[in-house]
Amino acid sequence: MRLVSLLPSATEIVYALGLDADLVGVTFECDEPARARTDKAVVVGGRDTRGLSPAEIDEYVKSQLAAGGDLYTLHEDALAGLSPDLILTQDLCRVCALPSGDVSDALEHLGCRADVVSLDPYTLEEVLGTFHTVGERAGVPERAAALVTSLRGRLDAVAAAVAGRPRPRVVVVEWVDPPFTAGHWVPDLVTAAGGEPVAARPGARSVETSYAELAAARPDIVLVTPCGFHLDGAADQAHRVVPHFPGAAVWAIDGDGLVVRPGPRLVDGVEAIAAVLHPGAVPDAPPGSVRRIS
Repeated sequence: MRLVSLLPSATEIVYALGLDADLVGVTFECDEPARARTDKAVVVGGRDTRGLSPAEIDEYVKSQLAAGGDLYTLHEDALAGLSPDLILTQDLCRVCALPSGDVSDALEHLGCRADVVSLDPYTLEEVLGTFHTVGERAGVPERAAALVTSLRGRLDAVAAAVAGRPRPRVVVVEWVDPPFTAGHWVPDLVTAAGGEPVAARPGARSVETSYAELAAARPDIVLVTPCGFHLDGAADQAHRVVPHFPGAAVWAIDGDGLVVRPGPRLVDGVEAIAAVLHPGAVPDAPPGSVRRIS
């Protein structure tokens, strides 16, 4: 089976299931594992936002969407040349990847026959379910079952380690300018790590808010996990957040690696968050995953 992934989290799922030899196409954002973007054909491009501030990125996204423009470009000729059997995409967020409808329209235009699967989880449990979906559609359901069993075992270990301990109140800032709440599966990560997510929208879309509203939730700990940024970028932005939360500990987390992409590394994110919330109860977070700012 020839697979094409149109979002980074799906690429990570494919590799976790040992299907990398079947993967023929990825996006320009697929950076985990690093070889994905160099070994496979890139079939989706987009604007390089490096060098833009969070406010500038937000303005670009809003203006494009308001004008009916696209944030991503599907390289149709490259896709057609790959003759895919299965294409993994999403309808969860237009800011994150091409919607499945755009892909289906392109395939019809090209005369390509491929199975298009949209992965749209809103909770951590649903994220785990997408691994089963990919495994079943790719013909390796037993690999998916083994992967999910392994990940659940790690989640159970964290739950046991933090059981009975006080749960700190945690605000997660998914975007800093303007601030966005924690949504989708992100509050579940905090809960699984032994925290109490506040000013959050578990199982619902993240929305724009204000720092006054976030601060009113009286967090003990603030986690800054901006979408599209790894640890260094998150740390740079976290410094702007500190003045809004006097008395709270502010931490930066590798957002793309551990929090915002609905793939297997979300369990790494739970373990890293648990290390922040309950130091000494669980192993320390790996270098390069979290950084205390204040």
